[in-house]
Amino acid sequence: MIERFIQIVKTDAPGAEEASATRERLKGGFPPGAARRMTQLGMLIGSVLGAMEPTAADAVVYLSEFGESRALESFLESFPGASPTLFQTSIHPSGVQQGLIGRQRSVPELFPFAGAGGIVGQALLAALLSPAQRVLFCGGEERGSRLRELGVASERTFAFALALTREAAPGVAGRLVLSPDDNVVSKLSLSEWFGILDQRRDYRGPLVDGFSLQLTWGPT
Repeated sequence: MIERFIQIVKTDAPGAEEASATRERLKGGFPPGAARRMTQLGMLIGSVLGAMEPTAADAVVYLSEFGESRALESFLESFPGASPTLFQTSIHPSGVQQGLIGRQRSVPELFPFAGAGGIVGQALLAALLSPAQRVLFCGGEERGSRLRELGVASERTFAFALALTREAAPGVAGRLVLSPDDNVVSKLSLSEWFGILDQRRDYRGPLVDGFSLQLTWGPT
């Protein structure tokens, strides 16, 4: 059994909000001029992660199944006169790196996870096994358009960030417990995981092959 405590949790679920609207809504939380160079996912991750106030002692674990898919779509849509600006955006550092670079924050450990399958379980195991006293566990997606129709982009836009610690502190928001379970053969998806966090729902069930998860909200 591995136990950690949620000290802070932040979520952002903007629905069908366009990238330009996200930028306008969140630009006040970033240094002047930084927001115009960021992707939608970068803005969202930077915002929720910024609420954690990352320090040089924190480890960061980041996950996204599809990453900056909308930024890539925008570049492809600029053909045949390919846009140099949109090309730069499409190859920009990941959402979590954008948020940290914009605030000139450094961290000792950064573990990025991408792709489908058991990404939530793999990333959460990395977060809970980290030796750091505080781990910032964050992730999110950009809602795709044409790529979404092909099944290679997210159906929704969202972002989350948790500050996880080894010990409970006053005002703790919740508790996570991972337990080995040979009967578990299913995986918790990133979209399902976000729904649990955004709605602050207690959860007890499968996480990834061989592990189950219990999440309880409120003081412990």
